[in-house]
Amino acid sequence: MKKISQTLNKLTNTKEFNERYNAIRKEILEDENIHRFLNSHSSTVTKEMVDRSLVKLYEYSSQSKNCDKCPSLEGCINMMQGYHPQLILQKNSIDVQYERCPRKVAADERKRHESFIKSLYVPKDILGATMESFYQTYVSEERLKAFEKAMIFIKKIDQGEKTKGLYIYGSFGVGKSYLLGAIANELADRKISTLIVYVPDFFREMKSSIGDQTLNEKIDMIKKSPVLMLDDIGAETMSSWARDEILGPILQFRMLENLPTFFSSNFDFEGLEAHLTTSQRGEVEQVKAKRLMERIKYLADPVFLSGDNLRERGL
Repeated sequence: MKKISQTLNKLTNTKEFNERYNAIRKEILEDENIHRFLNSHSSTVTKEMVDRSLVKLYEYSSQSKNCDKCPSLEGCINMMQGYHPQLILQKNSIDVQYERCPRKVAADERKRHESFIKSLYVPKDILGATMESFYQTYVSEERLKAFEKAMIFIKKIDQGEKTKGLYIYGSFGVGKSYLLGAIANELADRKISTLIVYVPDFFREMKSSIGDQTLNEKIDMIKKSPVLMLDDIGAETMSSWARDEILGPILQFRMLENLPTFFSSNFDFEGLEAHLTTSQRGEVEQVKAKRLMERIKYLADPVFLSGDNLRERGL
């Protein structure tokens, strides 16, 4: 049997092969990016190096650079999705290394940002909120004050200062939850983690967690979040168990640890205390409600938000 090397030598020495090889070589070397690379390294790169690296140069020329041939990150045509080739000198040859393309960089940055905001039962539009949009959506004196207090909190926590959260209250649809989401996004930009919890659904989840033995684990997650936002507190049907065994220990822990905590509610402090006083069974427990309110007041400064119902206006 003839050796493979002998067979290959015969194939590569044919006129047809040489013509095809020279055509491909010419096409590769006419690539604008390759031409620029070779010119910038003309004192180092030799003809022999080019010939030796022709396969790598072809690999480079056949792929998209800076997303110029790709419709989207998901539609990336390159060997490694989201990575584009760069030419480098490697000893006595030219090699290809891969770096993240602009779309991959942007996608990774979005994921990194989103990783700093966790949520339980919170709508997506809230998670996409921005302080700029909150400020521009509807102008009023109360919204301006809320905006300023939120920005003061963000600045202080970014500088490592201990500071209280905000208790944002007002009527339906004025943007309380949206403001919480906007603050969370500003904190994410500064790599500060936030957990936003929609309180009525959270309490329902806690009740069902008794059976699957995950109650304590979930409470610990809420307790220890670097920044916690309890959205729509007071909208739930309050039970003594939820108030005393769930909400109380969470707020007690965060008060002792000075962990920033935010609230949104349709109630002011007085109204929320009345809500917490009477359980769904009709039990009136003023002392327990007052104790819980003291924790809330310790953790957050009240901020009134007024205005039109933005949901009715389609905003």
